[in-house]
Amino acid sequence: MTSKNKTILVTGGAGFIGSHLCDALLGEGARVVCLDNLLTGRESNIAHLRRDHRFDSIESDVVDPLPYRIAGKARFTHIYHLACAASPPHYQADPEHTMLTCVVGTRNMLRLAEETGARLLLSSTSEVYGDPETHPQPESYRGSVSCTGPRACYDEGKRAAETLAFDFHRSKRVDVRVARIFNTYGPRMRPDDGRVVSNVICQALSGDEITIYGDGSQTRSFCFVSDLINGLMRLMDSDRPIDVPVNLGNPTELTVGDLVERVVALTGSNSPVTYMPLPIDDPRRRKPDISRARELLGWEPAVALQKGLERTIEWFASEQAKSSQQWRGVAHAEASPAERHLIAVAE
Repeated sequence: MTSKNKTILVTGGAGFIGSHLCDALLGEGARVVCLDNLLTGRESNIAHLRRDHRFDSIESDVVDPLPYRIAGKARFTHIYHLACAASPPHYQADPEHTMLTCVVGTRNMLRLAEETGARLLLSSTSEVYGDPETHPQPESYRGSVSCTGPRACYDEGKRAAETLAFDFHRSKRVDVRVARIFNTYGPRMRPDDGRVVSNVICQALSGDEITIYGDGSQTRSFCFVSDLINGLMRLMDSDRPIDVPVNLGNPTELTVGDLVERVVALTGSNSPVTYMPLPIDDPRRRKPDISRARELLGWEPAVALQKGLERTIEWFASEQAKSSQQWRGVAHAEASPAERHLIAVAE
């Protein structure tokens, strides 16, 4: 099937990863429909796509009955199911909704895929491995997850979503692909995302205290967003039957302390570092075994951490500059003549 013949639904398409995926799919010539409730996704992430007649967006929640524009007439060839808050502060803010998004939302998308004959890719997560006792983590590792802890709504929710997906697949109701996504970073992350890359960059650029949770020795493996998008599209488009989950992430492991040092060096920040207690159930080590992705997809990350951080820092700096200009514009419009003079002097 050529890209021009594809009609693709992207749930969570206004989010950080989803909006980059919409960009790439449109770039290949597909028609794309974005479905997003805009709880964590942002209209600004997809505003530039509205000029393309092949793009449409619908504000709706995957937990709710599907809107008529999707359930009533759309005939999708592919569904990328990315909808779900993915950072701890966001998914813990409404844990019931997070669990329902993973379970009910995934069921709704699987049923839609069954009705339309679409292939469905489920975005799962490295969080299904919990605080791992096996390192690095292969897809065969069953994980060490707390089913009652504060992260369970997401961790167990995604595990349940995988169960549903593979049950539909085994019964030949839907052609399913499951990607277990490891830590991803890049432009369009939310400043309030709560994950370590966005936290550290925003704090460094603002001159605020840089917060490290724990002693900084815990490790993560950071994958630049363009590499992840390439992996997702390869997984979706592979003609090989893939009835197993596939890890997508960068196997280069570094400590949180090392990350902070790199960001401070790249930003020239003088921000002090402060240490806070490690959150409950926070993984101590995280590194994907991507042997399966290499074998089945011929995929591995290409963007070096240094280059990826430079591009991410540049984007956050640009966003902070825009926010500052908007604030000055509002302040200038509402100020008295004397206050406007002071603002001009300060600038």
